[in-house]
Amino acid sequence: MQKERKKIAILFGGCSTEYEVSLQSAYSVIEHLDTEKYEPVMIGLERVTGKWYLYRGGIDQIPEDKWMEQECVPVFPSADRTVHGICYLEGDAVRTISLDAALPVLHGKNGEDGTVQGVFELAGVPVIGCGVLSSALCMDKEISHRIVSDAGIKTARSVLLEENVSENEVKKAAMELGYPVFVKPDRAGSSFGITKVTDEEHLMEAVENAFLHDSIVILEETVPGFEVGCAVLGCDELTVGEIDEIELSDGFFDYTEKYTLKTSKIHVPARISREKSEELKETAKKIYRLLQCSHFARVDMFLTPDGDIYFNEVNTIPGFTVHSRYPNMLKAAGIPFGEVISRLIEMGSGQEK
Repeated sequence: MQKERKKIAILFGGCSTEYEVSLQSAYSVIEHLDTEKYEPVMIGLERVTGKWYLYRGGIDQIPEDKWMEQECVPVFPSADRTVHGICYLEGDAVRTISLDAALPVLHGKNGEDGTVQGVFELAGVPVIGCGVLSSALCMDKEISHRIVSDAGIKTARSVLLEENVSENEVKKAAMELGYPVFVKPDRAGSSFGITKVTDEEHLMEAVENAFLHDSIVILEETVPGFEVGCAVLGCDELTVGEIDEIELSDGFFDYTEKYTLKTSKIHVPARISREKSEELKETAKKIYRLLQCSHFARVDMFLTPDGDIYFNEVNTIPGFTVHSRYPNMLKAAGIPFGEVISRLIEMGSGQEK
């Protein structure tokens, strides 16, 4: 008798500036899913309204953003934990689909910040990935930095700005941190709204731009050196990928560079000593646990010319295309993309603790 496949909801799209990235990541996840074990329940979130749709079309339409032109049925999560899934209307009847787990492939706000995770928690559906608290903590740069800093790990000096801040206060804070200074929305992803400011003349423009993405903005000192990342997989027992290194020709690793590598390169493994690589991996695991991450996340850090490690941020739903940093770091450690997806589903659907 053939074993029944697990129904795994895979969410993509959403009300986020990272909508397109989500489509690319979800396509790669679905394409590499072991369909003999798992049945993908594809749920697309409309870009403007955030409305949920059960998508039954071909997966090739997802990265082209043509999925809404295909067969879509409006669905909604059920707060009735006996349903354990989603509901939709068929004529006058309410139909349900019970889910074994949900994998949100939603980058940025309204997907990576704990909101969707909370919806599935109410529905009694296991979430593959970080939970509500961890997602919210990691999305908030200021709070995550405080927690990590209190544990003795270095973080960049920063100043928090609220919307009513005066121009004089902003300029004074930037002067104390020293130029160049980074201006960042406190809660945003893929480097949206981030500007590297080299002088006072362009400071306020950068601050105003950051406020378009969040109600809280951070001024942050520039840490010398380069950015490195560590892919972490697991809950109690953690597996880490090879450390990667971002080589920049100029500026910083902004949205364009992240998804085109126009003038930058990513080296996997990083061009550092084995000892420093191991130190980075142990630091990444410590940060992962401090911020209560689970199943998977990418921990980003800076490595200075003096060999000091600075925490940058944790990406709780990193890019999941075949070219993305997270799967490539694990691939370099001997774990292919398909195996990563299978491990995550087994962990998240309750087969591994």
